[in-house]
Amino acid sequence: MAAAGCLLLAVMAALPAGCSSGPQLTVMEMEEASETGAQSETVQTEPRIETEPSIAVYVCGAVNCPGVYELSASARVYQAVEAAGGFRDDADQEWVNQAQFLQDGGKIRIYTRLETDQMRQEGLEEGSVLPEGQDAQTEQAGESPVNLNTATREELMTLPGIGEAKADAVIAYREENGGFSSPEEIMNISGIKEAVFSQIKDRITV
Repeated sequence: MAAAGCLLLAVMAALPAGCSSGPQLTVMEMEEASETGAQSETVQTEPRIETEPSIAVYVCGAVNCPGVYELSASARVYQAVEAAGGFRDDADQEWVNQAQFLQDGGKIRIYTRLETDQMRQEGLEEGSVLPEGQDAQTEQAGESPVNLNTATREELMTLPGIGEAKADAVIAYREENGGFSSPEEIMNISGIKEAVFSQIKDRITV
């Protein structure tokens, strides 16, 4: 027994100071490293949230808040109407294809029941709200051309090829020059040349 006790003391004496706490520290370090790794894995495995592209459409006519609205690229006509404050009481909701997809830069005109009654008398059929650039319905309904000297920013943006920047440039030009004397004068504005003018010449006036 005495020999065994001496051997045990000899082994303990051979251990460096603080050796008994060494394994505990090692376990703690391993736990921290494991937690850090788990956190890193959690961050890495989080799915990316991709933002859906947006479009801008002009909603006018028999809605409560006409204007240009930014919507998701997958939006439909009924969502554009909701964004514009909903249908007015006199709107003919049945004339509109509310499930139709929208197009960027498009124009959605909601007709009143009085307007659609007149259109039916002229032999026009119920149909979709036509995107900008397909104006058979709006032209037959007698929609007035856009007056370059009086049109608002939103009204100018209903023209093909005219976005926010060009609409602002049109307004700035007419303020600086006292207005337009002819529709062709719009080509004096940077970015509006023959290609754009050919698309809008039948839809503008002064």
